[in-house]
Amino acid sequence: MDNLQVQQEPRPVIGTIVEVHGPVVIIDCTQLPPLRQALFTRFDHTAYVFEVHQHLDERHIRAITLHGTAGLSRGMSVFDTGAPLHVPVSEQCLGRLLNIFGKPLDGLPPLPKTEFRNIHAKPLPLSEAIGISGILETGIKVIDLLCPFVKGGKTGLFGGAGVGKTVLVMEFIHAVSAIHKGVSVFAGVGERIREAHELWREMQQAGVMDDTLMVFGQMDESPGVRFRVALSALTYAEYLRDTLHKEVLFVVDNVFRFVQAGSEISSLLGRMPATVGYQPTLTTEVAELQDRILSTRQGAITSVQAVYVPADDMTDPAVSAILSHLDTTVILSRDQASKGIYPAVDPLRSSSKLMDRNTLGDRHYAIAEAVREHLARYHELEDIIAMLGIEELAEVDRKIVMRARKLQRYLTQPFAVLAQHTKQTGVSVPLAQTLTDCEAFLAGDYDVLSEEQCYMRGSMQDES
Repeated sequence: MDNLQVQQEPRPVIGTIVEVHGPVVIIDCTQLPPLRQALFTRFDHTAYVFEVHQHLDERHIRAITLHGTAGLSRGMSVFDTGAPLHVPVSEQCLGRLLNIFGKPLDGLPPLPKTEFRNIHAKPLPLSEAIGISGILETGIKVIDLLCPFVKGGKTGLFGGAGVGKTVLVMEFIHAVSAIHKGVSVFAGVGERIREAHELWREMQQAGVMDDTLMVFGQMDESPGVRFRVALSALTYAEYLRDTLHKEVLFVVDNVFRFVQAGSEISSLLGRMPATVGYQPTLTTEVAELQDRILSTRQGAITSVQAVYVPADDMTDPAVSAILSHLDTTVILSRDQASKGIYPAVDPLRSSSKLMDRNTLGDRHYAIAEAVREHLARYHELEDIIAMLGIEELAEVDRKIVMRARKLQRYLTQPFAVLAQHTKQTGVSVPLAQTLTDCEAFLAGDYDVLSEEQCYMRGSMQDES
């Protein structure tokens, strides 16, 4: 039981297990522990941790296990830890792969237990928090130009399966490490074991693991683990913000699986489902996670959250609940991916709250709007072009379409984290250069180039 700070001393017996229903355990208690209290029992020299979720009557509680339940049986003694779940925190956590308890998954020694933090810590008081503060450049052309990240804000990557959410997340981690010399905390919520292992190895090969902490709650684990692992990772992000005073990128992949785990727990606890079968507490649970992602004068936490969109339906209640907390929305489109446009960002549906003249400045705002207008006009004319051919368009529209197609291809770029697979060197393009290039496209300076010459490259000034 080396994952809680309370193990050095014997703990009081608080009750006994009377029922086990999958990951739900009903415990007969001598006195009721508070909700969210961490309890544990011992079996075969292994500690099984529970989290209190319901008071059934004056003696019985319903708890969710944070382990598998094989080996648990009625009559087993349950001990009180005296607190909610805490994790060991240390500046040596960077470069490590941990589980929800802060125990190593990478085969290296455990973290030194110098300090413990409550994973259910309250959000900072508003008096200590600071607001968003300008653009966080990523070096990714389409993001910086059309849906810029907010420093200290929250960004959502929305898309169905296989459109490139995880790859984009990895590139953001690379950008924060390379451009801003910051650190990253990655929360793998419900990750497949294969995906988690591949991601860990790719992060090492990309050279960004030394500035990254990864916390995994895997798909085969209890819904309690998948529900709480994001809070455990966020606790580490808060610690790094408060101690290292750096730019911390907090990445969650995937927030939808966090919602799914909450829905699973809600059903196990016997709550009546609400809209489309989701838990009635959906909005509150999402807000509890999002409201702790704050920046202070000592350091900033910028969050990037991958969100699976079921059946590509952006009106899904879970997606809507997450959307309401975000500053930047990046929509990844299957249509873009099918055309070979990577990153597969939909430039017309993606948006940012920073898209105004006061924040971006007149030049950036004007260029971004002009690029969006060209792409929107091209989208309107696609059906006509497919039926009649581009030759039937008016001269003005034909020019707009040609430039829009080149802009669409210019906004693709090879990623550093995929260099091993694509054999293309990854590129990072400063925002100032992206603006200069797009201005030249709009002015017709590159009308003589073919579309292939604009595809999968960095700046137009670079040798292709």
